[in-house]
Amino acid sequence: MPTDTREVVIRTEGLTKHFGDVHAVEDLNLTVRRGEVYAFLGRNGAGKSTTIRLMLALIKPTAGSVEILGHRMVPNAIRALERIGSMVEAAGSYGNLTVRENLELQRKLLGLRRGSWVDEAVELCGLEEYLDRRVDTLSLGNKQRVGFGRALLNKPEVLILDEPTNGLDPVGIADVRALIKRLAAERNVTVFLSSHILSEVQQMADTIGIIHNGRLLEEIGYEELRRRNREYLELRVSDTKRAAWALEEKCGVRDFVVIEGSAVRVYSGFDRAEEYTRSLVEAGVGIISAHMSEENLEDHFVKLTGRGSGDEAAETPAEKTGGSQR
Repeated sequence: MPTDTREVVIRTEGLTKHFGDVHAVEDLNLTVRRGEVYAFLGRNGAGKSTTIRLMLALIKPTAGSVEILGHRMVPNAIRALERIGSMVEAAGSYGNLTVRENLELQRKLLGLRRGSWVDEAVELCGLEEYLDRRVDTLSLGNKQRVGFGRALLNKPEVLILDEPTNGLDPVGIADVRALIKRLAAERNVTVFLSSHILSEVQQMADTIGIIHNGRLLEEIGYEELRRRNREYLELRVSDTKRAAWALEEKCGVRDFVVIEGSAVRVYSGFDRAEEYTRSLVEAGVGIISAHMSEENLEDHFVKLTGRGSGDEAAETPAEKTGGSQR
Protein backbone atom coordinates (compact mmCIF):
# COMPACT_ATOMS: atom_id res chain seq x y z
CA MET A 1 0.00 0.00 0.00
CA PRO A 2 1.56 3.35 -1.05
CA THR A 3 2.53 5.84 1.64
CA ASP A 4 0.35 8.96 1.85
CA THR A 5 2.77 11.85 1.26
CA ARG A 6 0.28 14.66 1.78
CA GLU A 7 1.15 17.23 4.43
CA VAL A 8 -0.18 16.53 7.92
CA VAL A 9 -2.22 19.58 8.97
CA ILE A 10 -3.84 18.28 12.18
CA ARG A 11 -2.02 16.07 14.65
CA THR A 12 -2.88 15.15 18.21
CA GLU A 13 -0.42 13.30 20.43
CA GLY A 14 -1.50 11.69 23.69
CA LEU A 15 -4.40 14.15 23.87
CA THR A 16 -6.19 13.69 27.19
CA LYS A 17 -8.97 15.55 28.99
CA HIS A 18 -10.38 14.67 32.40
CA PHE A 19 -13.30 16.41 34.09
CA GLY A 20 -12.85 15.23 37.64
CA ASP A 21 -13.43 11.48 37.57
CA VAL A 22 -14.78 11.56 33.99
CA HIS A 23 -12.11 10.61 31.45
CA ALA A 24 -13.65 12.36 28.44
CA VAL A 25 -10.66 11.89 26.11
CA GLU A 26 -7.80 9.51 26.78
CA ASP A 27 -4.43 9.33 24.95
CA LEU A 28 -5.87 10.34 21.57
CA ASN A 29 -3.56 10.23 18.55
CA LEU A 30 -5.07 11.57 15.31
CA THR A 31 -3.51 12.40 11.94
CA VAL A 32 -5.38 14.50 9.36
CA ARG A 33 -3.81 15.33 5.99
CA ARG A 34 -4.12 18.25 3.60
CA GLY A 35 -7.27 18.27 1.51
CA GLU A 36 -9.00 15.28 3.06
CA VAL A 37 -12.42 14.95 4.65
CA TYR A 38 -11.90 13.27 8.01
CA ALA A 39 -15.04 11.96 9.72
CA PHE A 40 -14.82 11.58 13.50
CA LEU A 41 -17.45 9.10 14.65
CA GLY A 42 -18.69 8.00 18.04
CA ARG A 43 -21.78 7.49 20.15
CA ASN A 44 -23.24 10.34 22.22
CA GLY A 45 -20.79 11.09 25.02
CA ALA A 46 -17.90 9.26 23.34
CA GLY A 47 -15.69 12.37 23.41
CA LYS A 48 -16.22 13.91 19.95
CA SER A 49 -17.24 17.40 21.03
CA THR A 50 -14.61 17.51 23.77
CA THR A 51 -11.94 16.62 21.20
CA ILE A 52 -13.10 19.42 18.90
CA ARG A 53 -13.01 21.93 21.76
CA LEU A 54 -9.49 20.79 22.59
CA MET A 55 -8.49 21.24 18.95
CA LEU A 56 -9.82 24.80 18.93
CA ALA A 57 -8.19 25.62 22.31
CA LEU A 58 -11.61 26.30 23.85
CA ILE A 59 -10.57 24.04 26.71
CA LYS A 60 -7.12 23.07 27.89
CA PRO A 61 -5.94 19.46 27.78
CA THR A 62 -5.12 17.53 30.90
CA ALA A 63 -2.20 16.05 28.97
CA GLY A 64 -0.93 15.77 25.40
CA SER A 65 -1.01 18.27 22.57
CA VAL A 66 -2.77 19.48 19.42
CA GLU A 67 -0.88 20.82 16.41
CA ILE A 68 -2.70 22.45 13.50
CA LEU A 69 -0.96 23.91 10.43
CA GLY A 70 2.38 23.57 12.19
CA HIS A 71 1.33 25.47 15.34
CA ARG A 72 0.82 24.02 18.81
CA MET A 73 -2.67 25.15 19.85
CA VAL A 74 -1.49 25.66 23.41
CA PRO A 75 -0.02 28.27 23.68
CA ASN A 76 0.00 29.42 20.00
CA ALA A 77 -3.66 29.06 19.00
CA ILE A 78 -4.03 32.57 17.57
CA ARG A 79 -1.53 31.88 14.77
CA ALA A 80 -3.47 28.84 13.60
CA LEU A 81 -6.99 30.16 14.19
CA GLU A 82 -6.49 32.83 11.52
CA ARG A 83 -6.44 29.99 8.98
CA ILE A 84 -9.18 27.83 10.53
CA GLY A 85 -12.95 27.96 10.15
CA SER A 86 -15.07 26.25 12.77
CA MET A 87 -18.62 25.52 13.77
CA VAL A 88 -19.33 24.03 17.18
CA GLU A 89 -22.91 22.97 17.95
CA ALA A 90 -25.06 26.13 18.26
CA ALA A 91 -22.61 27.89 15.91
CA GLY A 92 -22.33 31.06 18.05
CA SER A 93 -24.55 33.40 16.03
CA TYR A 94 -26.29 36.42 17.62
CA GLY A 95 -30.04 35.76 17.66
CA ASN A 96 -31.06 39.44 17.89
CA LEU A 97 -29.13 40.33 14.71
CA THR A 98 -30.05 39.56 11.13
CA VAL A 99 -28.14 37.03 9.07
CA ARG A 100 -26.47 39.87 7.17
CA GLU A 101 -25.47 41.64 10.39
CA ASN A 102 -24.05 38.42 11.83
CA LEU A 103 -21.89 37.80 8.78
CA GLU A 104 -20.72 41.42 8.57
CA LEU A 105 -19.86 41.44 12.29
CA GLN A 106 -17.87 38.24 11.88
CA ARG A 107 -16.06 39.71 8.86
CA LYS A 108 -15.04 42.77 10.87
CA LEU A 109 -13.97 40.69 13.87
CA LEU A 110 -11.75 38.68 11.55
CA GLY A 111 -10.27 41.89 10.12
CA LEU A 112 -11.42 41.08 6.58
CA ARG A 113 -11.76 44.07 4.26
CA ARG A 114 -13.52 42.52 1.29
CA GLY A 115 -17.31 42.55 1.59
CA SER A 116 -17.42 40.17 -1.37
CA TRP A 117 -16.28 37.39 0.98
CA VAL A 118 -19.66 37.72 2.73
CA ASP A 119 -21.44 37.48 -0.63
CA GLU A 120 -19.52 34.32 -1.46
CA ALA A 121 -20.34 32.71 1.89
CA VAL A 122 -24.02 33.61 1.44
CA GLU A 123 -24.10 31.98 -1.99
CA LEU A 124 -22.22 28.86 -0.87
CA CYS A 125 -24.60 28.31 2.06
CA GLY A 126 -27.87 29.24 0.32
CA LEU A 127 -28.66 32.14 2.63
CA GLU A 128 -29.85 34.73 0.08
CA GLU A 129 -33.53 34.71 1.10
CA TYR A 130 -32.74 34.94 4.83
CA LEU A 131 -30.29 37.85 4.85
CA ASP A 132 -32.63 40.37 6.47
CA ARG A 133 -34.22 37.99 8.96
CA ARG A 134 -33.18 37.84 12.60
CA VAL A 135 -31.30 34.64 13.39
CA ASP A 136 -33.57 33.79 16.34
CA THR A 137 -36.53 33.51 13.91
CA LEU A 138 -34.83 30.86 11.78
CA SER A 139 -35.23 27.11 11.92
CA LEU A 140 -32.45 25.07 13.52
CA GLY A 141 -31.33 23.96 10.07
CA ASN A 142 -31.03 27.52 8.77
CA LYS A 143 -29.18 28.57 11.92
CA GLN A 144 -26.71 25.84 11.00
CA ARG A 145 -26.36 27.41 7.56
CA VAL A 146 -25.53 30.77 9.17
CA GLY A 147 -22.91 29.10 11.32
CA PHE A 148 -21.46 27.44 8.26
CA GLY A 149 -21.33 30.81 6.48
CA ARG A 150 -19.49 32.41 9.41
CA ALA A 151 -16.99 29.55 9.36
CA LEU A 152 -16.21 30.13 5.68
CA LEU A 153 -15.71 33.90 5.80
CA ASN A 154 -11.92 33.82 6.17
CA LYS A 155 -11.49 31.29 3.32
CA PRO A 156 -10.03 28.77 5.77
CA GLU A 157 -7.44 26.13 4.98
CA VAL A 158 -8.94 23.92 7.69
CA LEU A 159 -12.62 23.52 8.61
CA ILE A 160 -13.52 21.95 11.96
CA LEU A 161 -17.22 21.13 12.19
CA ASP A 162 -19.20 19.61 15.04
CA GLU A 163 -22.32 17.89 13.64
CA PRO A 164 -22.60 20.25 10.63
CA THR A 165 -25.86 18.71 9.35
CA ASN A 166 -27.67 18.91 12.69
CA GLY A 167 -31.28 20.00 12.14
CA LEU A 168 -31.11 20.06 8.35
CA ASP A 169 -33.76 18.44 6.16
CA PRO A 170 -32.65 15.88 3.53
CA VAL A 171 -32.12 18.59 0.90
CA GLY A 172 -30.05 20.67 3.31
CA ILE A 173 -27.97 17.65 4.27
CA ALA A 174 -27.27 16.91 0.61
CA ASP A 175 -26.29 20.58 0.06
CA VAL A 176 -23.84 20.52 2.97
CA ARG A 177 -22.39 17.22 1.77
CA ALA A 178 -21.86 18.65 -1.72
CA LEU A 179 -20.30 21.82 -0.28
CA ILE A 180 -17.85 19.89 1.89
CA LYS A 181 -16.80 17.71 -1.03
CA ARG A 182 -16.41 20.77 -3.24
CA LEU A 183 -14.28 22.66 -0.72
CA ALA A 184 -11.95 19.67 -0.36
CA ALA A 185 -11.73 18.87 -4.06
CA GLU A 186 -11.56 22.38 -5.54
CA ARG A 187 -9.87 24.41 -2.78
CA ASN A 188 -7.86 21.70 -1.04
CA VAL A 189 -9.55 22.57 2.26
CA THR A 190 -8.99 20.05 5.03
CA VAL A 191 -12.30 19.18 6.71
CA PHE A 192 -12.52 17.56 10.14
CA LEU A 193 -16.10 16.81 11.10
CA SER A 194 -17.95 14.90 13.76
CA SER A 195 -21.21 13.22 12.84
CA HIS A 196 -23.64 10.49 13.86
CA ILE A 197 -25.29 10.24 10.41
CA LEU A 198 -23.25 7.32 9.11
CA SER A 199 -25.05 7.11 5.76
CA GLU A 200 -23.91 10.66 4.99
CA VAL A 201 -20.37 10.17 6.25
CA GLN A 202 -19.71 7.24 3.94
CA GLN A 203 -20.64 9.40 0.95
CA MET A 204 -17.97 12.02 1.59
CA ALA A 205 -15.26 10.85 4.01
CA ASP A 206 -11.72 10.01 2.92
CA THR A 207 -10.65 8.91 6.39
CA ILE A 208 -12.67 7.74 9.38
CA GLY A 209 -11.72 7.86 13.06
CA ILE A 210 -13.91 6.02 15.56
CA ILE A 211 -13.84 7.08 19.21
CA HIS A 212 -15.47 5.16 22.05
CA ASN A 213 -15.37 5.95 25.76
CA GLY A 214 -12.78 8.64 25.02
CA ARG A 215 -10.34 6.34 23.20
CA LEU A 216 -9.61 6.06 19.50
CA LEU A 217 -10.57 2.56 18.39
CA GLU A 218 -9.55 2.92 14.76
CA GLU A 219 -8.33 5.37 12.14
CA ILE A 220 -8.80 4.03 8.62
CA GLY A 221 -9.11 5.25 5.03
CA TYR A 222 -12.62 4.74 3.70
CA GLU A 223 -11.40 2.95 0.58
CA GLU A 224 -9.48 0.51 2.77
CA LEU A 225 -12.60 0.00 4.85
CA ARG A 226 -14.59 -0.77 1.71
CA ARG A 227 -12.03 -3.36 0.66
CA ARG A 228 -12.40 -5.06 4.05
CA ASN A 229 -16.19 -5.16 3.93
CA ARG A 230 -17.57 -8.63 3.34
CA GLU A 231 -20.56 -9.90 1.44
CA TYR A 232 -23.15 -11.84 3.38
CA LEU A 233 -26.42 -13.69 3.04
CA GLU A 234 -28.97 -12.13 5.37
CA LEU A 235 -31.77 -14.38 6.54
CA ARG A 236 -34.55 -12.52 8.34
CA VAL A 237 -36.23 -15.12 10.50
CA SER A 238 -38.88 -15.63 13.15
CA ASP A 239 -36.49 -17.08 15.74
CA THR A 240 -32.80 -16.11 15.58
CA LYS A 241 -31.69 -18.45 18.38
CA ARG A 242 -33.24 -21.49 16.73
CA ALA A 243 -31.93 -20.39 13.33
CA ALA A 244 -28.39 -20.15 14.71
CA TRP A 245 -28.72 -23.63 16.19
CA ALA A 246 -29.96 -25.08 12.88
CA LEU A 247 -27.19 -23.46 10.82
CA GLU A 248 -24.50 -24.71 13.17
CA GLU A 249 -25.81 -28.19 13.97
CA LYS A 250 -27.54 -29.17 10.72
CA CYS A 251 -25.39 -27.32 8.14
CA GLY A 252 -22.03 -27.08 9.91
CA VAL A 253 -21.91 -23.32 9.38
CA ARG A 254 -19.50 -21.43 11.64
CA ASP A 255 -18.98 -18.14 9.83
CA PHE A 256 -22.18 -16.29 10.79
CA VAL A 257 -23.45 -13.67 13.22
CA VAL A 258 -26.83 -13.17 14.84
CA ILE A 259 -28.48 -9.78 14.57
CA GLU A 260 -30.46 -10.08 17.79
CA GLY A 261 -34.18 -10.37 17.33
CA SER A 262 -34.22 -10.01 13.55
CA ALA A 263 -31.75 -11.86 11.33
CA VAL A 264 -28.78 -14.14 10.84
CA ARG A 265 -25.92 -13.14 8.53
CA VAL A 266 -23.94 -15.91 6.86
CA TYR A 267 -20.53 -14.89 5.46
CA SER A 268 -19.58 -17.94 3.38
CA GLY A 269 -21.00 -20.86 1.41
CA PHE A 270 -23.45 -18.72 -0.54
CA ASP A 271 -23.95 -21.56 -3.04
CA ARG A 272 -25.60 -23.51 -0.20
CA ALA A 273 -28.32 -20.91 0.40
CA GLU A 274 -31.07 -23.35 -0.62
CA GLU A 275 -29.75 -25.91 1.88
CA TYR A 276 -29.70 -23.29 4.65
CA THR A 277 -33.29 -22.21 4.08
CA ARG A 278 -34.51 -25.81 3.87
CA SER A 279 -32.77 -26.69 7.14
CA LEU A 280 -34.27 -23.68 8.89
CA VAL A 281 -37.77 -24.56 7.73
CA GLU A 282 -37.28 -28.17 8.87
CA ALA A 283 -36.23 -26.81 12.27
CA GLY A 284 -39.46 -24.84 12.53
CA VAL A 285 -37.96 -21.44 11.77
CA GLY A 286 -40.06 -19.06 9.69
CA ILE A 287 -38.11 -17.27 6.94
CA ILE A 288 -39.32 -13.72 6.33
CA SER A 289 -36.74 -12.86 3.64
CA ALA A 290 -33.35 -13.86 2.27
CA HIS A 291 -31.03 -11.60 0.29
CA MET A 292 -27.38 -10.89 -0.45
CA SER A 293 -25.84 -7.70 0.88
CA GLU A 294 -22.49 -6.16 1.85
CA GLU A 295 -21.21 -4.68 5.09
CA ASN A 296 -21.27 -0.90 5.32
CA LEU A 297 -19.94 1.75 7.68
CA GLU A 298 -22.78 1.22 10.15
CA ASP A 299 -21.99 -2.51 10.36
CA HIS A 300 -18.32 -1.72 10.97
CA PHE A 301 -19.17 0.89 13.60
CA VAL A 302 -21.46 -1.50 15.48
CA LYS A 303 -18.83 -4.26 15.41
CA LEU A 304 -16.27 -1.93 17.00
CA THR A 305 -18.44 -0.17 19.55
CA GLY A 306 -21.20 -2.68 20.31
CA ARG A 307 -24.90 -2.45 19.58
CA GLY A 308 -26.30 -1.55 22.99
CA SER A 309 -26.27 1.79 24.76
CA GLY A 310 -25.25 0.50 28.16
CA ASP A 311 -21.55 0.84 27.42
CA GLU A 312 -21.73 4.43 26.27
CA ALA A 313 -19.66 6.93 28.18
CA ALA A 314 -21.48 9.54 30.20
CA GLU A 315 -21.62 12.98 28.63
CA THR A 316 -18.85 15.23 29.80
CA PRO A 317 -19.63 18.58 31.45
CA ALA A 318 -18.62 20.39 28.26
CA GLU A 319 -20.81 18.21 26.07
CA LYS A 320 -23.83 18.62 28.35
CA THR A 321 -23.71 22.41 28.47
CA GLY A 322 -22.33 23.19 25.06
CA GLY A 323 -20.08 25.74 26.77
CA SER A 324 -16.32 26.08 26.80
CA GLN A 325 -14.29 25.49 29.90
CA ARG A 326 -10.75 26.71 30.38
